[in-house]
Amino acid sequence: MERKVKETIFEYTMITLAAVLLVGGVYFFKFPNHFSFGGVTGMAVVFSAVTPFSAGTINFVINMALLGLGFASLGRDFGLKTVYVSVLISLGLSGLEEFFPLSKPLTNEPVLELIFAIVLPALSSAILFNIGASGGGTDIVALFLKKHSTVNIGTALFLVDLMITVAACIIFDVQTGLFSFCGLMAKSLVIDTTIENINLCKYFTIVCDDPEPVCDFIHEELMRSATIFQAEGTYSHNEKYVILTVMKRGQAVQLRNFIKRNQPDAFLMITNSSEIIGKGFRGLN
Repeated sequence: MERKVKETIFEYTMITLAAVLLVGGVYFFKFPNHFSFGGVTGMAVVFSAVTPFSAGTINFVINMALLGLGFASLGRDFGLKTVYVSVLISLGLSGLEEFFPLSKPLTNEPVLELIFAIVLPALSSAILFNIGASGGGTDIVALFLKKHSTVNIGTALFLVDLMITVAACIIFDVQTGLFSFCGLMAKSLVIDTTIENINLCKYFTIVCDDPEPVCDFIHEELMRSATIFQAEGTYSHNEKYVILTVMKRGQAVQLRNFIKRNQPDAFLMITNSSEIIGKGFRGLN
């Protein structure tokens, strides 16, 4: 029970951090420059240019409408985390508009601001995806389409993002539109790269003569486990042992240094992997 409470506190702390990153990236860098590369915030930027309402207000209204859609049509499939994220982001953007109004971009460097407009929300999305949370907004639309239609969700959402980006070209100017297209193309790449780096682990294949010291170090110092089996060298036909184990990056350095000091003749292969599923790493869900 205590462990479950700690996990819940950690998850909601990370969700709050992700929401803060997204709100900061959107409000300080996306809204003032009219960058519109999809999502609810992109819609808000476009609609704010053709209506008397601010981007923060429009974002709040759209998110609340989508929350209503989620409750009405998705029922139990509609998670508490999604509600928390949507409300936090909407209130955060509205609050910043109230207390820190911006009439122009922070700097005169649109490329620099585009980088922050991409990286901060993408990092936020990566954190949310990594802990199994939804960012609300168009994620709710995706859940709705998944339940009530056979439409390809990825294609549908991309087309919506593309239309929002094209609208930015028409409503604002070519430069803003081109920046928005760059953001649209870079967004997914940054999210995927960030998730991969968050989950990055080192997969060890160790071929050695004496596995006991290595396994003891893995168990007692690194608090990990390993799999071991016997093998035979094809050239010398000497008996060998193969140890398979997976480590976080900091532990991987310790294990590599230990083997270099204590088993210098061992054959060591280290592979990067961001998809380790099992006890001590990621769950099957």
